[in-house]
Amino acid sequence: MATYKKKGLKIALKRFAIRFLLPVLFLFIIFKSVVYVNQHEDFEYQWNYTAENTTNISKNRFLIDGKIRGMNVFNIGRKTKLNSKEFIKSNIEWISVIPYFYQETENSSEINTPKEIGIWSKRDSSFITDIKKLHEQNFYVMIKPHLWMSSGWRSTINFDTEKDWNLWFENYRKNMIHYAQMAKITNADLFCIGTELRSSLKEQPEKWLDLIKEIKTIYKGKITYAANWDDDITFTEFWNEMDYIGIQAYFPLTKNSNPTLSEIKTGWDKHIKYLKDVSKTYNKRILFTEVGYRTDLNATVKPWEWSNSLQRFTRKKSDRIQHLAYKALFEKLWDEAWFAGLFPWEWNSGDFPIYGKPSQNVIAIWYGKK
Repeated sequence: MATYKKKGLKIALKRFAIRFLLPVLFLFIIFKSVVYVNQHEDFEYQWNYTAENTTNISKNRFLIDGKIRGMNVFNIGRKTKLNSKEFIKSNIEWISVIPYFYQETENSSEINTPKEIGIWSKRDSSFITDIKKLHEQNFYVMIKPHLWMSSGWRSTINFDTEKDWNLWFENYRKNMIHYAQMAKITNADLFCIGTELRSSLKEQPEKWLDLIKEIKTIYKGKITYAANWDDDITFTEFWNEMDYIGIQAYFPLTKNSNPTLSEIKTGWDKHIKYLKDVSKTYNKRILFTEVGYRTDLNATVKPWEWSNSLQRFTRKKSDRIQHLAYKALFEKLWDEAWFAGLFPWEWNSGDFPIYGKPSQNVIAIWYGKK
């Protein structure tokens, strides 16, 4: 204001631009440059089109070798058009359908529950319609309900009183019985009764066994449970009731970013020994209910991590590392007899996209093997 009065508007605006606008513009240019550098990589992948199934008809290799060639597809049941031809082209035969239900925090005993078990909301009806369409196109379907939270993690749900634990489990039970009814009427091929609920399994083992019995009176298909990769799997009575031992397989594979294929494969060795031992202990095959890698240089260090808003711009993009991570997985595990298959996370999500990436072609190649 003082400058304006003494020197006039033109001079005042010039000084404002120098002192404020130019620094902001400079910072903006730096930010855009960093984003540009981080979102580009020098990686050329030679797509193997001969591995793709262009018949629009599933080969149904599951009937031949019992391997689950799956994919987690978040958008199923969410009013988006199903592009099932792309799944078939990539030799995908199983689709994981993922309804969400919600609790606020890990200390909240309240969970949103259906108004009436087995009475379908509009959202439920969308899932049922899409499952029907998938079956009509000869896909197998796993229904895998997820408990979602605003803060905290479902593995560390905790309460101070037995009353709160019991209230929480009753709410959880209502949801699972509801989705067991959905699995029944849609003839779902696999039903996952829980995902990463470590603390509840530890605190309420008998309730889980009772829930399994109740589910089995409704749904006659195969069931699994999705344990986190670092869970202590010693609940014998529980796992004996499962058809597959489900693992959320976000195993750390390397300590350093930008690894080679050989380094990633070596990182699997200790995990494979553990998985073999678990499979042998329970005489059950291991199914990766989820496994996924971000498209950045650190994808194999902590594969379970999602990027925050800033990291999405500052992490160095790398389709190559994601591609190598899937290549290593298939080369180390696919031919193992104890390995039942996998559901990669996720077809087209923000941090873990597969569609259109070299990883999609890697999956098509391995899923297409006889």
